[in-house]
Amino acid sequence: MPNLSNLEEIFSDEGDGVGRVRSPGWQSSVSPQGLAVTLIADYTFPVRAWLPSAAIVALLGEFQVAAGAARTTISRLTRRGVLEASRQGRYSSYRLTSQAAVDLWSGGSSIATFTTQPDTWDGRWTLIAFSVPEAESTRRRALRTALRWRGFAPLYDAVWVSPHPLTPKGRIEVADLARGAVSVFRARQEDLETEANRNPVEAWDLPGIAEHYQTFISRWSSLLPHIGAGDVTGADAVRARTEVMHAYRHFPILDPLLPIGLLPPDWPRSRAREVCVAVYDGLVQQAQDHVRAAATRFAEGPDLDIRAHTIAGMSAGIGHG
Repeated sequence: MPNLSNLEEIFSDEGDGVGRVRSPGWQSSVSPQGLAVTLIADYTFPVRAWLPSAAIVALLGEFQVAAGAARTTISRLTRRGVLEASRQGRYSSYRLTSQAAVDLWSGGSSIATFTTQPDTWDGRWTLIAFSVPEAESTRRRALRTALRWRGFAPLYDAVWVSPHPLTPKGRIEVADLARGAVSVFRARQEDLETEANRNPVEAWDLPGIAEHYQTFISRWSSLLPHIGAGDVTGADAVRARTEVMHAYRHFPILDPLLPIGLLPPDWPRSRAREVCVAVYDGLVQQAQDHVRAAATRFAEGPDLDIRAHTIAGMSAGIGHG
């Protein structure tokens, strides 16, 4: 499982205070900071192209973010080290910092390749048992958060489980947070054949995960005929790509990629990816043209390297210098 904690930290609405944005396409609200990061990243990889601040404000305005709130958002992202500024003629421009670009590309590639890995499982579970004193609630909470990022779920209060082995990086992180009060096992389940027996897969809310997938599929599959007919253009294309990616990027956190053999029939994971690719990649040219035009209106010169990347390209590692 990929560790997406750096990605989520970038999308955090820490200190936002300017209200959240809702759209019919989203399964949850998003902060203006998260929206701005998505917009900038979607059209400035791999060269970290500069975008005039006025263009960012205008694009955010198409998502009903007021100009003042948009400028505040840009300032906060700059203070947090996600963006860096440059003065070019009459206009200020911004781009992703090198570290933010690395984290975003890594996280974006993990999202793009989510569900594409071979579905193999040796039948063994990884169990992590830990004991952290009540007085150290902050450390216990951090440990649980780290385990969730790595695809684990609580089988019991202090016994967490995953079908996947713990990575070397994960071992270091867990050991540091638990400080010796932890044991890790890799073992097969013994079925007790009693009502008291609990299958490890019950640690996850499979009906809840499936409902999220079905909501996503229902919402976005309805747009596919309009994309095929060429009816989605301009700002609508940018909104659709931004919204579908915002919704889809939560699935690698919600779904721990349990082996198919452990899941109910017709698990909707693959269909959700197909729909996301059809929307995101299907609108790449229309959205790129709109963002390029918006940026050009506020640029001193014509050299704006605006490029819209695709899920297919990210999956293949294309476009990352």
